[in-house]
Amino acid sequence: MSASKTIHLMFFLVLWVLTVSCATYYQKHYDFNSEFEKGDLTGALEVLQKKESLANSKSKFLYFVNNGLLLSVLGKYEASNEFFEKAYLFGEDYHVNYFHEAAGYLTNPNMSIYRGEDHEHLMLLYFKAINFLKMRRPDEALVECRRLNIRLNQLSDKYQSENKYQRDAFIHNLMGIIYQSTGDYNNAFIAYRNALEIYEQDYENLFSLSVPEQLKRDLLNTAWWTGFTEEYNEYQLQFSMQDHTPQKPDADLVFFWHNGLSPVKSEWNINFLIDHRSENMVVFTNDRLGITFPFRVDERDEKSNLQRLEILRVAFPRYDERPEYYREGFLRTDSLAMRLEMSEDISKIAFHSLKERMVLEFSKGLLRAALKKAAELSVKKDDGGLAALIGVVNALTEKADTRNWQTLPHSIYYARVPLREGQNQVQFTIAAGRDAVDYDFSYQASKGQTLFHTFSSLETLEIPYRMY
Repeated sequence: MSASKTIHLMFFLVLWVLTVSCATYYQKHYDFNSEFEKGDLTGALEVLQKKESLANSKSKFLYFVNNGLLLSVLGKYEASNEFFEKAYLFGEDYHVNYFHEAAGYLTNPNMSIYRGEDHEHLMLLYFKAINFLKMRRPDEALVECRRLNIRLNQLSDKYQSENKYQRDAFIHNLMGIIYQSTGDYNNAFIAYRNALEIYEQDYENLFSLSVPEQLKRDLLNTAWWTGFTEEYNEYQLQFSMQDHTPQKPDADLVFFWHNGLSPVKSEWNINFLIDHRSENMVVFTNDRLGITFPFRVDERDEKSNLQRLEILRVAFPRYDERPEYYREGFLRTDSLAMRLEMSEDISKIAFHSLKERMVLEFSKGLLRAALKKAAELSVKKDDGGLAALIGVVNALTEKADTRNWQTLPHSIYYARVPLREGQNQVQFTIAAGRDAVDYDFSYQASKGQTLFHTFSSLETLEIPYRMY
C-alpha cells in the first residue's frame, strides 16, 4: 500500500471511528436522556420509538426495558409489559454469539451483545409485577413472582462468594407484599422471612441498608394470621416489638417511591508497563494502583512482538453516581403520618456488582489490548504505514462497554398505609432540607383491598467522580 493511500485511508477511518466509537452509550443517546431527565416523558418516548432499529441491535435489551419503564410511568401498563416481556425472553433465550464476542476482543466490548446486569433482569420483572398490580390482576403478578424466584435461584447458583450480590432482599419483600395482598399469608410469611435474612446477612454488610420497620411488622402480622405463634413470639423478642398487635384495616395502600436515577456507566483508562519475566510470559503492572496481571504468550513470534511493547493503555468501565436530590419522603392521612423507608439501593448494587467483577474486566481488557498491539507490531515488519494505521485504529477503538439501564431509579422507598373503606385522601411529601414538595392523592378502597401506587422523582445532584 502506498504512503498516499495509507494516509487517505487513515484519515477517513479515523473520522469514522471518532464518530462511532468515542462517545459513551449515554452520550450516543443524549437526545433521549435529556428529555427523560427533564421530565418530558412523552418526548423521551417519542425519541426512543423513532430508534426502532435498536430493537434488533446489540443493545436490544436496553431498548426493550427503556420502553417498558417509560410506558409504565406514563400509565400504559399493557404496552409496558409487552416490552418487559421481550426483555425477559431475551434473557431467557440469550446465547453467546461467538463472532460478536471475538469482535469484542479485536476491537472493544461494545461489539458484543449487551446481556444486561443481574439486577436489571430482576428490576424488569419488578416493574412488570407492579404493572399487573396496578391493573388489579394479582394472579398475573404472582406469575412474575415465580419468575423472580427462579431468577434469584439462578443468582445463588451463579455466585458462591459471600461478598457477591447473589440474593435480593427487596425482591423477596415484594413477593411477600404480593402474596399478602391475595390473602396467601403462609407464602407471604416465607417471603418476608427470606427478605429479613438477606437484609441482615447481606444488605447491612454490602450496602449499609437495614431491615425496614415495615417488613418487621408485615412478618409479625403474617406469622400471627398463619397461626405461627412460636415464630411470632420469637420475632417479637428479636425486634423488641412486644407491644405490637396485628390489626387488619379495612384496606391498605402500598406506596413505592422511585427516587432519583441509577448511575451512568462511563470509562477510565490505565497505563500498564510490560515486564518480560520468562520465555512465555509477560506481566502487565501498574504500581500506582497496585495491579499485576500475568499474560501467557505461547507463540515465539507473539513473544517477540510483545517484547517491543513497553506501555499499554487499557479502557475499563466505571460508574458515575447520580446522587438523590430528595432524601426523605412522608405520607400523611387525616389520622397518621409515616416516613417511607429505603428498601433497595440500586445505585449501590450496581457499584458493588461492577467492583466484584473488576478482576474479570481487567483480564478481558488486557487480553484485548495485548492482542491488538501484537497484531500491530507483527504487521510493522512488512508495512510500516499499515501498522501505523492499525495503531491509530487500536488506540481509537480501545473503549470500555458503557451500556447499562440508565432510566432505573437510584433507590426504591416504600410504606404501607392503612385505609378506610371508601374515599381516602393521602398527602405525599418529598423533601431535601428545607425544599419540600407536596402531592395530594385520592384513593377509593374496597373492603379487604390492597392498592398499589408508584411515584417517580427524577431529580439528582451533580455527578461526583467515582472510580467504579
